[in-house]
Amino acid sequence: MVLPGVYAPQEDTALLAGVLSGESLPAGAAVLDVGTGTGALALAAAVRGARVTAVDVSWRAVWAARLNAARAGLRVRVLHGNLFTPVHGATFDLVLANPPYVPSPAGGRRPRGAARAWDAGHDGRMVLDRICREAPGLLRPGGVLLLVQSGLSDPGRTVALLQEAGLKASVVRRRRIAFGPVVRGRERWLRQRGLLALAEDEEELVVVRAELPV
Repeated sequence: MVLPGVYAPQEDTALLAGVLSGESLPAGAAVLDVGTGTGALALAAAVRGARVTAVDVSWRAVWAARLNAARAGLRVRVLHGNLFTPVHGATFDLVLANPPYVPSPAGGRRPRGAARAWDAGHDGRMVLDRICREAPGLLRPGGVLLLVQSGLSDPGRTVALLQEAGLKASVVRRRRIAFGPVVRGRERWLRQRGLLALAEDEEELVVVRAELPV
């Protein structure tokens, strides 16, 4: 169920869910889903018997995720807050992240309303850089971060930052998709900035996997 103003699961959610399905999880794994939206990824982890905590900055998303977990008969703890703040001091076997990653002409201004689900500053890294800084500290030895983002927001930087933090990181899945409404709406600006080539008519999504060595 998607409540008004909550980010609906799309190609990026499906791509990350596909990688999640192939990820080995220890029995009773502790899983964190940040930016949970409707809770789709949290539910996918809970189905596998994981102990799942989900976080979103939007109260509407929190209620949507709680409702969807209840309807599915799955136990998911859904918390309201900004990224990792509600789980300060906790550690996890798996962290899932589908953060806002679309470059925005609005620059450094904090997005409001539904745009919080996709707008991420001029370079698309307003939230990605924070995840790269903070997620390694939430992983248990052998723990894994799975993160989906656009090729428009420099996946190479994501991999490099996670490697600098001591994780084994790489892009493990790629998919090219037609422009969605957000990218279409700022296509001219993205081309002017050189983030889209003149002949490019698709956006690449990637999943980055990063593991904390044992």
